[in-house]
Amino acid sequence: MDKPVRKRGRPRLLDREVGLEIAARLFWEHGYEGTSTADLTKAMGINPPTLYSTFGSKEELYRQALDFSIARESGRRAQILQSDLPACEALRLYLYDIADSQTQPDKPRGCMISTAVLQHAEENASVARMTAALRETSTQTLKARFDRAVEQGELPPQTDTDTLARFYAALIQGMSAQACDGACNALLRRLIDTALMAWPGRR
Repeated sequence: MDKPVRKRGRPRLLDREVGLEIAARLFWEHGYEGTSTADLTKAMGINPPTLYSTFGSKEELYRQALDFSIARESGRRAQILQSDLPACEALRLYLYDIADSQTQPDKPRGCMISTAVLQHAEENASVARMTAALRETSTQTLKARFDRAVEQGELPPQTDTDTLARFYAALIQGMSAQACDGACNALLRRLIDTALMAWPGRR
């Protein structure tokens, strides 16, 4: 007798949010180029066709994972910057929140965006441009808060708010690199306190 033909099972379905959570952690820990499609599918327990049908491509998955991670952090930090706190105090709390997120014991060190795709192969240039644009958006968010501080008299009228924003953005990137090297939360907070001594306005 002929053996019965076994029917193929349906491919495993993937909860989109769970997939983004897994992808974000892998990209955060290993970087874009250090995370392969095989790594992603193995961690999610799916096959490549399911990954592509759900997210489109590895690059598109990376973009969505970045958006997913940013959404979890941006609301709280935007609230800090948009509050009625004095600008220097709002900046301090904003930077402390970033330092806290960069040194969580149960998550990868550093920031998924601050030091992401700084060096890359030519074929990944579009991914590098995407992460650079996100860093620039964060810088402009700081600049907008500093512009408001000028309008409200907390910063001198001649303050170069763009350079000031880039100074603190550079601090954020530096903290990410130091966190990856093992710097603790207390050390990062001391760096923030030192950097705030350069604040040119009313505290």
